[in-house]
Amino acid sequence: MPTAPPLTLSSAAGRRLLAACVAGSGMVFLDGTIANVALPRIGQDMHASLAQLQWVINAYTLTLAGLIIVGGSLGDRLGRKRVYVWGVWAFALASAAVAASPTAGLLIAARLVQGVAAALLTPGSLAILQSSFAQGDRLRAIGAWSGMLGAATAAGPVVGGFFVSIDWRLGFLINVPLALVVLWLLRPAPETRDEGAAGGLDVPGMLLAPTALAGLTWALTGWGDPASVPGGRTGVLAAAGVAALAAVAFVLAERRGAHPMLPLSIFSSRAFSAVNLATLFVYAGFTGAGLFLTLFLQTTAGYSPLAAGAATVPVSLVMLGLSGYFGGVANRRGPRGPMVAGMLTVAAALLWLGFAPSRPNYPVHLLPPLLLQGLGMSLLVSPLTGVALAAAPERYSGIASGVSNAVSRTAGLIAVAALPLLVGLSGAQYAQPAAVALAFSSTMGWCAGALVMGAAITLWGLRGYRAPAPEGSDA
Repeated sequence: MPTAPPLTLSSAAGRRLLAACVAGSGMVFLDGTIANVALPRIGQDMHASLAQLQWVINAYTLTLAGLIIVGGSLGDRLGRKRVYVWGVWAFALASAAVAASPTAGLLIAARLVQGVAAALLTPGSLAILQSSFAQGDRLRAIGAWSGMLGAATAAGPVVGGFFVSIDWRLGFLINVPLALVVLWLLRPAPETRDEGAAGGLDVPGMLLAPTALAGLTWALTGWGDPASVPGGRTGVLAAAGVAALAAVAFVLAERRGAHPMLPLSIFSSRAFSAVNLATLFVYAGFTGAGLFLTLFLQTTAGYSPLAAGAATVPVSLVMLGLSGYFGGVANRRGPRGPMVAGMLTVAAALLWLGFAPSRPNYPVHLLPPLLLQGLGMSLLVSPLTGVALAAAPERYSGIASGVSNAVSRTAGLIAVAALPLLVGLSGAQYAQPAAVALAFSSTMGWCAGALVMGAAITLWGLRGYRAPAPEGSDA
């Protein structure tokens, strides 16, 4: 719990803390968009296969998703600011290692380490906001965080495309000066932690969660093209078995452990469980659509990396302008309506994008659905994030943030691994314009379906939901 008085957005200290959280999260978001834009150039430079390119994304997502709850739990126990700072330092060093990698194998290894660092950093951002701001300003702060991250995400494809056009390695080196800015902004920030947290680390949970995700990723990546992964079909089946056993063991370990990193009681809230299940579908749709749009624009439509990155800027600019407003609407009228409307709007936008021809006219075929996507994301992202935090006890704000982030990253991991299999893209086909065009159209349909599922889950799970009063209040 914070020892200093709660901050407000109207104070200089509150605005500086918000900037520190946005800058840290923005560095991670920026890296993700740059990695997507850089994939074709990495493939050319390192003569990488589609499976290797999938692992460039999934190696990072794997360790991030597998350890992010650990990062949130450590923040609750040791201090959210302290663990956030550790993550920022480690992310900068790992990013430099990615940029220096001479082979695809070493690059994938460096991305694994980068994901570990992001797992320390990412949950701290929202947990710090949730635990440091006054109750009345929390959704507004999260809305501002979402909107300003929209600007960072808008910068990602443009900045990434610019650097990738010169050398893809520069896109990762940019994280080093960004990290220094974050550390400076954090210097006066208050420290918060769960003063009632019990000691001890959940070592079984820390090992079993990433093991389950690693097995799942390995199985999905190699299912459609077993020759692309070590062990072939036997290795793929073995990985699937390991994933299932590790997942069951993880649940048992968390149920019986003395100091679980993920207290299962947190899922007793229907709203918390439902919003995280909806997040799984929503972010699978977001991630899959973003990855295949980048491939489509560069491989089929003939865009340069810079042009492909700039093409998605309208989405983020709409979010920058509207996320804070819709966060306020959700705060006054409840989150269920804006979330459902947003998910269905994004689904419609993705279906529209799927009809784009191989040589699209940007103002006619791409800009209108991208603007619609930005509107939908503005409606849903802030309340989705806010409910994921508010539906859990405040003392678990780090764990709740970790769960939300783990679910969204796992969704992205599954989407990147599974969508090529679902749409029939394998081997070197990612470099064939006709194959990518067909896969892109199919992918938009799958991703739109995921958003519709998220809307259905939200309608059911948030019936009658009201944000709980802050702990210790009489409300």
